[in-house]
Amino acid sequence: MIEAAGALFRCLQLASSMLLIGGCVFLAIAEQKGFAPGHTWAIRLKQTFPWLAGTLLLGLFGLLATTTAQATGVPENAWNPQAWLDFLQKTRIGLIWTLRAISSLIVLVIVLYVRISPPAHWRYVICASAAALPVVLGSLASHSAAEEQAVLATVAYALHLITASVWFGGLPGVILVAFTTTTESTDDRTQAGKMLNRFSALALPTMIAIVVSGLVVANRMIDTNYAGLVATTYGWLLMAKLTLLAIILVIASRAKSVWVPSLKQSPDTAAVGGRKLRTWVRIEFVLATILVIVATLLASAVPAKHDIIDNWPYPFRFSIDATWGDWLVRVIVLAGLVLLIIAGTMILLGRKKQWGTSGRITVPTILGILGLGATLYPLSVQSYPETYRKTPVPFDSISIANGVELFTANCIPCHGPQAKGNGVLAKTLPKQPVDLLTEPHTAMHTAGDFFHWLTYGRFNGIMPAFGEKFSEEERWDLLNFLHANSRGYQSRIITPRILPEQPFMATPNFSYTAHDGSSGTLKDFRGKQDLLLVLFSWPESRVRLDQLRAAATMITGMNTTILAVPMTDLPPNELAAIVRDMPFPVVTQGAREISSSYALFRRTLSIPDLFGEGTRPKHLEFLIDRFGYLRARWIPNGDGSGWTDTTLLTQQITQLNQEREILPPPGDHVH
Repeated sequence: MIEAAGALFRCLQLASSMLLIGGCVFLAIAEQKGFAPGHTWAIRLKQTFPWLAGTLLLGLFGLLATTTAQATGVPENAWNPQAWLDFLQKTRIGLIWTLRAISSLIVLVIVLYVRISPPAHWRYVICASAAALPVVLGSLASHSAAEEQAVLATVAYALHLITASVWFGGLPGVILVAFTTTTESTDDRTQAGKMLNRFSALALPTMIAIVVSGLVVANRMIDTNYAGLVATTYGWLLMAKLTLLAIILVIASRAKSVWVPSLKQSPDTAAVGGRKLRTWVRIEFVLATILVIVATLLASAVPAKHDIIDNWPYPFRFSIDATWGDWLVRVIVLAGLVLLIIAGTMILLGRKKQWGTSGRITVPTILGILGLGATLYPLSVQSYPETYRKTPVPFDSISIANGVELFTANCIPCHGPQAKGNGVLAKTLPKQPVDLLTEPHTAMHTAGDFFHWLTYGRFNGIMPAFGEKFSEEERWDLLNFLHANSRGYQSRIITPRILPEQPFMATPNFSYTAHDGSSGTLKDFRGKQDLLLVLFSWPESRVRLDQLRAAATMITGMNTTILAVPMTDLPPNELAAIVRDMPFPVVTQGAREISSSYALFRRTLSIPDLFGEGTRPKHLEFLIDRFGYLRARWIPNGDGSGWTDTTLLTQQITQLNQEREILPPPGDHVH
């Protein structure tokens, strides 16, 4: 009940703000060109303004009551003024509400002044600007304001609302002007036509801004997982909104190109055009009102990228990554695109050349259906209920290390020690295991696909089901290992020299405790410092550790932390010898997981290490930038002297420190 009331009040305050903004803009256009004075439609439109301002305040107070009840979890607080006051004083949303309420009171004062003052263009501009302020402030409490790069997202959302207000709020004025064509003189009809033409000229760029800003906002709410469009509440509401908008655009296009111009023609033509204009603009306003309601519900829904798709309802999905490698798929898809282009061209030419029904509608429709099928069908792949399930287990060193152990104990006979599909039993199987190391299977399929196969098996039992043998968390651990293993192969192109401005290898997070009492995670360095992660063996790494000991002050002075991780368990006496007077942390807890997961990033172009059990180097060093990406790597037995030349290392650090943020920080989970 509280949720429904909150949605109602949210819709009331948004709709009233939009109608005020658009109505003032419409009157400002009319007043500027001398169309409004003395006309009854302008008077009637102005009479609605105080009511709209009052509705805005009513909606805001209702929103305060319902939001307080929802925030506290106590329905009775909806009518408890003390609870309202606490909410206003102690929350960021409460501060934003206070600012919106103040701006709404200002709007009411300005509206009353405009209502009793003589018509003037500048008064309507001021009124529209004031009415826009509560809308802009409201965007600070939206989903966009909670996203990364919140300023850009909030500006796009505010622009979307303001431009939508200019269009939606102007429709009542269009309706009132359109009705003057029924009783007024020819001159008045011509004036009405000019007025509507001016609004149409404004409406076109406004609608473009609405669509572009709306797409920006929607894309941020959906992210890269477009499955949310057809499997979440947010997606369905967005699809409904886009459908309504498409219908409205068709009506608006027809009005601009046919019905409004007809008002300047002969009386009979003007009468017919005016009648159709009145009918369809009313329909447009009704659809626009429904669209505003849907938009209000959309603003309250959980964004698609944050929603959980536990049960994908379709037996297929579309994936370019999983299909585009097949040349036949590319040919069919391109042929389908050609058919779609031909269909669109025929529609445009048919309207221009006034072709018959078959040329304008029937043939293009058939070609469009064929083109759509040819474009989409080859891109479809089998999916499962778990396909878009988000992994609850973070992509970190603990999970990956557990996955290594599970894979070693259960999967090597078929998949081979490095998941290359070359286990001792592989050739005896009716279907050869896939190469999960060098082939991009983890990129071509979702994490949920792999989870389904691990749970239920594959190929009629050739790959056994592990749903009963492994816990759910263990299956996700195994999946995280497969992703880390694949990334390790991709990292073979990384060298001791960074690729400038080209971060691409996301690193798994890890937790640690060091000999000096320090502790933390890899994520703690984000946005602050680069990290030189040193995986060492003893005594093989003694000389290198001494070099780092001598250079530690210089390296840390370059905003870079050194973190040393033993690759094997060390006896207490050896560990004590290593850490004595060590100027940088040496990990004592978490070392096994870190070394196990980061050893997967050991391959180089010269030493691909694809077969057998794999050769684990005695020493590895990774340079991770302050945004969480692996940028350079040194392995002595593959790269030579490398970072023993401290000048080379400091050059790489200097270059990293000069770079801006290029990609957002890596996600905490695989997809």
